Amino acid sequence: MKLSDTSNQILERIKQNGWQGKIVSVEHVQALEKEIEAPYRNGLLDQELYDGYLNRFDFDVSAYFEGAQTLIVVTAPQPQQRVAFNWQGQTHAGIIPPTYSLATDHQIKDCLEDILKPQGYRLEKKRLPEKLLAVHSGLARYGKNNVTYVPGMGSFHRPAAFVTDMPSEEDSWEELQILKACNECNACLQACPTNAIVPHRFLVHAERCITFHNERPFDFPQWMDPSWHNSLVGCMICQNACPMNTKFRDWIEDGGAFSEGETLTLLNDEPPDKLSKSTIKKLEKLGMTEYVEVLGRNLKAVIGNQ
Repeated sequence: MKLSDTSNQILERIKQNGWQGKIVSVEHVQALEKEIEAPYRNGLLDQELYDGYLNRFDFDVSAYFEGAQTLIVVTAPQPQQRVAFNWQGQTHAGIIPPTYSLATDHQIKDCLEDILKPQGYRLEKKRLPEKLLAVHSGLARYGKNNVTYVPGMGSFHRPAAFVTDMPSEEDSWEELQILKACNECNACLQACPTNAIVPHRFLVHAERCITFHNERPFDFPQWMDPSWHNSLVGCMICQNACPMNTKFRDWIEDGGAFSEGETLTLLNDEPPDKLSKSTIKKLEKLGMTEYVEVLGRNLKAVIGNQ
């Protein structure tokens, strides 16, 4: 199908920036909502998982803005970040997995607006199930670990979704696809210490996933072994074990350092309004302001392992 000049310009600019993107009709938002709801309605998702994550998506197309027609999904490569925490005369390293930094979201939005605004089109970022959208658009494929993989990026990427009133003939949409390499591989299943990934079931047991537990502001369950903690948020165990990430797993960049005083405020679980401006600025750069409530607890676990 022939793309409009504007769509071609968008996709070319995305490519020039080292990103990958697809354009789909906004009409698919309702299909995304039904697909997200189905496992929950069928009793395959934990209630707490649904309340904590899945009910935060913005599926109300009518509330977007008048004339919204098109979704643009773009994914950008992202590294792990290694953050230094100075504490009691020692320096402790904490890893932040790919996908948490918001910097690429802002860069992508600026890039798209640079094309769309002069033509009178609006653009807004929306909170949608980006992984699911990326796979349906053909941009990514699911792995057995329910993580998405993109050619040339592995799972080291962050997808973002934008809605615009730009009309487009493009509507890249397909059935969900899993990586062919997963058919003969159980590396992630064998590596996962919590048995969240199981054979013969594409949907992972998210209620047993380390990522789920270290992003929620409650005590870790007693069955979690302290030695399993490996990241400040999220988890890198299955991604580091995946052969599709062989070229990317060592891509770790410097995420900065926190002083003894800053580290102490985090370990003491100080609320955001009690943190110094320098601490807040560092957390914003890392994409961690959303996780202030759990950072102290997670940092204690990571330091304990070191």
